[in-house]
Amino acid sequence: MARTVGVEEELLLVDARSGEPRAVADAVLDGGPWTRELVAELQQQQLELNSSPCVTLDQLRGELRAWRRRAAGLARSEGVAVAALGTSPVAVPPRLTPRGRYRRMAQAFGLTAQETLTCGCHVHVGVESDEEGVAVVDRIRPWLPPLLALSSNSPLWQGADTGYASYRYQVFGRWPTAGPTRGFGSAEGYRAAVSRLLATGILIDQGMLYFDARLSAKFPTVEVRVCDVCPEYQDAVVLAALVRGLVETAAREWADGRPAPDDDLALLRLASWRASRSGLDGALLDPRTFRPAGAHDVVETLVAHVEDALKDAGDLYTVRAGVDRLTSQGSGARRQREVYARGGGSAVLRDAVRRTAA
Repeated sequence: MARTVGVEEELLLVDARSGEPRAVADAVLDGGPWTRELVAELQQQQLELNSSPCVTLDQLRGELRAWRRRAAGLARSEGVAVAALGTSPVAVPPRLTPRGRYRRMAQAFGLTAQETLTCGCHVHVGVESDEEGVAVVDRIRPWLPPLLALSSNSPLWQGADTGYASYRYQVFGRWPTAGPTRGFGSAEGYRAAVSRLLATGILIDQGMLYFDARLSAKFPTVEVRVCDVCPEYQDAVVLAALVRGLVETAAREWADGRPAPDDDLALLRLASWRASRSGLDGALLDPRTFRPAGAHDVVETLVAHVEDALKDAGDLYTVRAGVDRLTSQGSGARRQREVYARGGGSAVLRDAVRRTAA
């Protein structure tokens, strides 16, 4: 049986008429009984939806579509809509969610917490043990930047084009634990590293271990956190399938006794920066050599790397069709820039609203 896969998506709440983000998450969430599937986030201009653990992509597709529509329905009751954008394309002062944990984060991290209004997509894939999970985290590290490029959906920030395909990744990189990690070697090594980080007293809790890939503190999963939220739920399904393929491929390599790559952390950071800067519209770094290569070639290398796992899970056709669509049409970043050139940030928000709940 295929491994379970689940998705968390963060969405912006925007005024249904003006399109500008509005700080009404608490009011929206009070309108429905859903507490696990729809939850508050750091800022009041956003909310998070969570799928259940799914075995098939059809199940995941149905859940993401249904929860996006339910979120849109709840938002409508407060005169707002939901938009799957990695950052706001118009200027907006974030408003912190009034919760004890978020207040502590704001006190500890100042402007970083106050300014962070970003929306990502996190993919959870089931693992059988912490030992397997750490083996996976160590082996998938060089393959995460292509996922960021595929998902890139945040070129605009506070009303301006940043020059990045995923500026969300740059903003989120201000947090002290964000980004790629070194290899941990074992579950014991991972736990020791986490203990050392928490012992500094800087982090509020283990939830602030914002690694690009980590062991979930709540579920028996590897959680990949590198992606922007996708404009359409179908793209999130493709990313989830690729992540599941990466996890399965890495677990098989570990079971076969193949060592994890000993990639330089500085090279991993450069690969992530390159993906954040260029998305699918420029060169990326090849995960095997860290030399420049065309984005299409790098994505093809990723698909080839996980092809056996995709076939075994029945996911290859979905991934192939989705990747072909993204590499030919471009990621959300390209679409945003095209709409922005015609009508500005408000037009980007209105376009995103239509695509989010379609």
